[in-house]
Amino acid sequence: ISPTFQVLEPGRCEVTVKNKRAVHNHIGTFHAIAICNMAELAGGVLTDIIVPKTHRWIPKGMNVQYLKKAETDLRAIATIDKDTKFGDPFDLIVDVVAKNTKGEDVFSAKINMWVTPKK
Repeated sequence: ISPTFQVLEPGRCEVTVKNKRAVHNHIGTFHAIAICNMAELAGGVLTDIIVPKTHRWIPKGMNVQYLKKAETDLRAIATIDKDTKFGDPFDLIVDVVAKNTKGEDVFSAKINMWVTPKK
């Protein structure tokens, strides 16, 4: 997907991907899994910077919605509550939305990250 990081700060990560043939499906729009890859990258990097060194994480699941055809460059915006408390194992939900160049939502996801204390 050849992503470019635009924003990376506690609670927020933004990644852009150009609309090019390498990410297209058979009808010339963004392939669904290319958008999922973008979402998981943004969500995973964001999780990595917010989870303390005393814990570890792994993706557990992802629920996605394709809201409209993705026909332009895309920006994936991942968000997490930066005041999340870490203790016992828990599911950390990362919200991701992908927007086209008009600012319209074309995709949304909730990524379930399993966070546990390190042994």
